[in-house]
Amino acid sequence: MKNRSNILTIDQEQGIAIVTLNNPGEKVNKLSEELIEEFSVTCDSLEQDPRVEGVLLMSGKEENFIAGADIGMFKARETAHELAELSRVGHQILLRVEHFAKPFVVAIHGSCMGGGTELALACHYRIVSDHPSTKIALPEVKLGLLPGMGGTQRLPALIGIQKSLPYLLTGRNIYPRQAKRNGFADEVVHRHGLKEAGIRAAKKLAGGTFVRKDRRSLAEKALEGNPATRALIFAQARKQTLAQTKGNYPAAMKIIDSVEYRYKHGFVKGMDNESKLFGELAVSPESRALVQLFFGMTHAKNNPMENRVRPVETIAVLGAGLMGAGIAEVSAEQGYRVWLKDQTADRALKGKAQIDENLLSKVEKRILNPMDRDRQLSRIHTTDSYDGFGRIDLVIEAVFEDLELKRSIVKEVQRESGSSTIFASNTSSLPISEIAAGARYPGNIIGMHYFSPVQKMPLLEIIKTPKTKQWVLATAYDVGVKQGKTVIVVNDGPGFYTTRILAPFMNEALLLLEEGASVEQLESTMKQFGFPVGPIALFDEVGIDVGAHVSEVLGALFRERGAKTSSKAAELAEAGYLGRKNGKGFYLYPSGKGKKKKVNRAIYSYFGGEKRKKFTPEEIQSRMALMMVNEAVLCLQEEILLSAGDGDLGAILGLGFPPFLGGPFRYIDREGAASVCSALEKLQSKHGDRFRPAEMLQEMASSGKAFYD
Repeated sequence: MKNRSNILTIDQEQGIAIVTLNNPGEKVNKLSEELIEEFSVTCDSLEQDPRVEGVLLMSGKEENFIAGADIGMFKARETAHELAELSRVGHQILLRVEHFAKPFVVAIHGSCMGGGTELALACHYRIVSDHPSTKIALPEVKLGLLPGMGGTQRLPALIGIQKSLPYLLTGRNIYPRQAKRNGFADEVVHRHGLKEAGIRAAKKLAGGTFVRKDRRSLAEKALEGNPATRALIFAQARKQTLAQTKGNYPAAMKIIDSVEYRYKHGFVKGMDNESKLFGELAVSPESRALVQLFFGMTHAKNNPMENRVRPVETIAVLGAGLMGAGIAEVSAEQGYRVWLKDQTADRALKGKAQIDENLLSKVEKRILNPMDRDRQLSRIHTTDSYDGFGRIDLVIEAVFEDLELKRSIVKEVQRESGSSTIFASNTSSLPISEIAAGARYPGNIIGMHYFSPVQKMPLLEIIKTPKTKQWVLATAYDVGVKQGKTVIVVNDGPGFYTTRILAPFMNEALLLLEEGASVEQLESTMKQFGFPVGPIALFDEVGIDVGAHVSEVLGALFRERGAKTSSKAAELAEAGYLGRKNGKGFYLYPSGKGKKKKVNRAIYSYFGGEKRKKFTPEEIQSRMALMMVNEAVLCLQEEILLSAGDGDLGAILGLGFPPFLGGPFRYIDREGAASVCSALEKLQSKHGDRFRPAEMLQEMASSGKAFYD
């Protein structure tokens, strides 16, 4: 039997129908309405065919199973009722799979997300490949949604409430060995053995010889099996979730509600309730903002200059500190050959040792297998000289923020390399044009601003100058995407975009401290607003000395506009308060495992003494958030930013602007330009011209226009 349709291919081996899913013309498979309809017809045909003993579902894509549901289905529906009905349609097809009269086996290789995971949960047997690219998740919470195709019902039933809630509430990945250990996967095999293993499994199930083992511990079974202790599990989950989300992400709480409802009222009513909650969440402003963020990130993965990209095989990273080592690690992970250079061989080796430590940690967590760890590490070559730099395609400089040092490095590199080598500076504030001054090949110089820690932070801010060649920009963009980053491109200028909007935000925190605010109130109030970390903790993480340097670079720009700038960062750095890097900043960082940081009370001597006063949360939030928002508009007005969309991506992914608010520009659209402008004018009358609304914002307030349609 062989049947070929638009999306599904059906072959038969040994009495097992092998259904291959392959969206034509797409890089990834998605669950679409077309696929759901075709899948339903296929199930009817296979169930009625007497030659078919069982079904094996596989992907025809090289690196993914199903990347999730087609988000476009949500865009086509506007009401909670319509979206709840969409969820119920999904339920019907997966119930069709779950109740299929013959064994239904799924073989997963690569990315299996959202609806793909929910489809796998409905199957009778799950096999996953042991490849590092294989990862399984229910990431709907990141879109302000809950899994709407039975995920909140079937995952807890399969692996237990306590094991499933962390995956449902964070959207984090389940890797192959974790999947086998927690009970999601029945088998883990080599990618090339998936089909054979699937056929064997289907025949085994058809023979009635398979009994799934409950992989929960005795304690988990006892706690989850008793209604009273089960209620305690859900109560604790709500308490922890509220502490983390501050009530800003309603999806997380509704996920807990959905799981608990199933245990109180049964599977059938639980499924219907899941659909209802899905519809409610899908029309919430938080979900709308997060879905638009998803679309923005997806769009940024497509290089608009793809036809100008030149091949990059070897990357040199200059500076083997935390930033440089991080850039080297994400580059080697994607198959690039990397030269890690520092002033001495020992420093370069120390950087490589740090990478090795990170990779070993992944092996211990079973995210990476030992062979792939060895392969990645073997791609990194340490050096203390420029010998052989003529063979380097891209040089990424990640040394200290000193203009003359960076200029001298440009000259040294371009003396040893040729006109085909790109030089990228990882500076966070120095204008790229100034770094390129006097360069032999100024058109080859670009900014590639990574964020720390590089391995985790998703943003890459690329800075182009008027002289940057198009192929250089296109190639840098391509490398960033391959490194797994969401890329935005901005024009050159002091601080570019992200550092420029962060600087006044941090400056306002210092001014509030000078006025008597406490570290504790600033931190808790801005976290309540939605920032993942408070501004004072961020100061310590970035480094107070770095903050002082940025203030020096950008101070003149802000003072020209009549802004009041604080000199406290420079005073603190001069006194030896550097932050986490030396264990002493706004916080003290005691050595020893498990010891927590605490507020450094001595720091208040620089801010008027120990006595602190209370501010209203609204004043702190409006002063700090609107300072960042207004500066973002100024960056768009001055054409540092190329689009509002890039501005929102940069603020959220690089600086932690609350994702549920959509970024500075979607925040303005949500609140209304007139309302934001009025709030800034009130702050201006009280605190001075640093709060003067940007001209573009004033114009939009007058015209009633928005940044987005």
